[in-house]
Amino acid sequence: MMSAKEKARIQKNFEEKMDYDELMNCTRCGFCLPTCPTYIESGKDELHSPRGRIALMKGVVDGLIEPDEDVKRSIDLCLGCRACEPVCPSGVNFGHLLEQARDAIYQTNDQSFPEKAMRGFFFNQLFPYQNRMIGAVGLLGFYQRSGLQKLTRSVGILNLFPDTMRMMEKVLPEVPKRKEMKERPSHLASIGKQQKKVAFFSGCLMDTIFQSTNDATTKLLQYAGCEIVIPKMQSCCGALHGHSGEQDRAREMAKRNIEAFEVAKIDYIITNAGGCGAFLVDYAHLLKDDPEWHERAVAFSNKIKDITQILIELEFDKQPLQLEHQIITYQDSCHLKNGQKTFNEPRQLLQAIEGVQFVEMHDAGHCCGSAGIYNLVESDMSMQILDYKMEQTKQTNAKTVVTTNPGCLLQMKLGIEREGLSDKMDAVHIVELLIEAYENGRK
Repeated sequence: MMSAKEKARIQKNFEEKMDYDELMNCTRCGFCLPTCPTYIESGKDELHSPRGRIALMKGVVDGLIEPDEDVKRSIDLCLGCRACEPVCPSGVNFGHLLEQARDAIYQTNDQSFPEKAMRGFFFNQLFPYQNRMIGAVGLLGFYQRSGLQKLTRSVGILNLFPDTMRMMEKVLPEVPKRKEMKERPSHLASIGKQQKKVAFFSGCLMDTIFQSTNDATTKLLQYAGCEIVIPKMQSCCGALHGHSGEQDRAREMAKRNIEAFEVAKIDYIITNAGGCGAFLVDYAHLLKDDPEWHERAVAFSNKIKDITQILIELEFDKQPLQLEHQIITYQDSCHLKNGQKTFNEPRQLLQAIEGVQFVEMHDAGHCCGSAGIYNLVESDMSMQILDYKMEQTKQTNAKTVVTTNPGCLLQMKLGIEREGLSDKMDAVHIVELLIEAYENGRK
């Protein structure tokens, strides 16, 4: 239970941090309701809809509603998928409001010692430092390669954990060795005639757990005629912090990344993770009140492109792309679609592959329930949302589910495992499918 003192602090924080003009933009029309996964899965509870959350936020700012546990619960349960934004006739930037509300709550909330320690470790001590990320992921690699994983599974220790965590352990990719994670390139020449000079945002988890995806991305860029610069001083994008009420730390990382990429004279900054890309595009908003950094942030954000965008720009879809006959479908990354406004490019690339049949998934833009660490902290709701997504996936009869975000990739693999379809279906990142298709097509 929140104390009266804590409620007063949160109330003051809401007044200081919330963009009141943005709150007033909401006309309560309800166009957002059919797009909101938590509204649908909660039995159409308005507390868990976009307009309901905005009404709560405004009520707290106006002093009409106490910032109690119900308010906090409503804000916490939101996925942050931003599916409400494209359908809003008033153009409400709900993602910004959500981040402001979480910042107001969590920078004031009297957290328990375990919660405070966990947030401090992950947000302040781990994600901002790539060497520490490599160390942590290295432990996972040791677990996978040393025989501990096999022993843990055979003895049944994993049965002590919740179902979601047990299955997540099963679908994690085999991580690279620590040496491989440390010896990463900083420059790659184009293969063939150079068309663009780009910088690559390698990310924290992407350049450790998902290193093979990063390697496939840079190889695709080389094939497409790009010289690639990979700044060593870049850091985590800050999305996890920004979405979890740690705005100050997110701004620190934004400034570090802006500095790192300003050095390189490049055409674009390329990303391959929808969640990272959408947050990088938002640096201009994140630093809008900082006169020293705002213009630099705008210049940075204007250079962000998803890997699928630049491949289409460079007409990679006209290259010989070929795979064995199969049905494939595509699962939209919420932040790639709703944040970076990238919808057609992945589909155009997939439809260009000879030998495959592309089947559009019903409601492909509906969130899969991953949402960063949402599937761990809000497991029940996440699995409800995933169940709906898997129903749509199964209707396509696809052998391969294609994604453009690491969280979506793991979540879809988790869904396939939960449905007992691992022998019939797989989920892959689009760059790994395209690399295979390109190299097959060149044979």
